[in-house]
Order: sequence, then structure tokens, then C-alpha cells
Amino acid sequence: MRFIERETPDYPYCGQRVLIVSDSHGRLDNLEEVMERVKPGLLLHLGDVEGDEDIIDAQAGCEVVYVRGNCDYSSDAPGCAVVEVGKHKIFMAHGHTYGVNFGLDELAYAAKEAGCDVALFGHTHVPLKAEVSDVTVINPGSISLPRQDGRIPTFVVADVDRKGELHFALKKAR
Repeated sequence: MRFIERETPDYPYCGQRVLIVSDSHGRLDNLEEVMERVKPGLLLHLGDVEGDEDIIDAQAGCEVVYVRGNCDYSSDAPGCAVVEVGKHKIFMAHGHTYGVNFGLDELAYAAKEAGCDVALFGHTHVPLKAEVSDVTVINPGSISLPRQDGRIPTFVVADVDRKGELHFALKKAR
């Protein structure tokens, strides 16, 4: 996945914007700035929130869907979730229970079993986009504690075009 710097889409944009983040680990500075910049209609957080759900909910200005990460010990969030965006069903999981450190097949299988064509996960803190068994698999990286080369905090924006298709863009948090 490449970084997209432009803010204006080059496709027929219908106005629905989804912010996809993971692994904030109680550090909200980048997330707060990104929410203000992106102004999403929906925020998907892929886990390791570490108890900041109420703060994020108050600042997001939109619906927020969370899944529980391996560091979310007291969270009531589910281990996985399914959301519909445009023409697509999206499977959300932190990834640790699907062995994402060792491969993406188990995650893609779970997504297909749930009737989804997109799977989102976190946990590794490394951004990634892959096609696995006809499932688009995306990790936005970490908004706070990145682990990829260069250690750049990242997130993904998914714009919905007029036909209901999703356009994913990896972006730098700062």
C-alpha cells in the first residue's frame, strides 16, 4: 500500500468517509489530530484502545466501532465485528486470535465465513494491504506506536464512491 497525500479524491466521491485506525495504546494525540483533519462519517478502531473509548467517542463526532485487542483487558468490545460500508461487508478484528503474525489465511477465512469481502486488522503495528482468497486484507498500522521501517504513525481512509465501491488510502498521522 502506498501513501496518498492528496485530500481530494480522483474518483466520483459520494461523501462517505471512513477512518480506520489501530493500536492507539492510550496515546491519543495523533488520533485527535487525524479525526479533526479527516472528519470521518464512521471510525473503525481495530483494538488496543486501552480504556480510552469514552474519550474517543466524545471527540469523534461520528459513530465509532471497536474490537477488543490483546491489551484491552477490561474492554466490553467484541473480539470481532462486521460492518457494512457501501456495497461491502467488512470484517474487523485485532488479529492476535487469528495468528496474523504468522499469516493472513485464518483471518481471510473468518472474513469469508462471515460473508465479508474486506478484512481489517491491527496488532502488528505495520501497515499492509493484500488480497487473500478473494478477500482484501488491510492493516492501517499503528496511529501511535508504529513498527515498520521509518516508524511513521499511520492510518487508512476509505472513501465510498457513488457506486458503493471503497477506495483505501494509507496516510501518515503527522
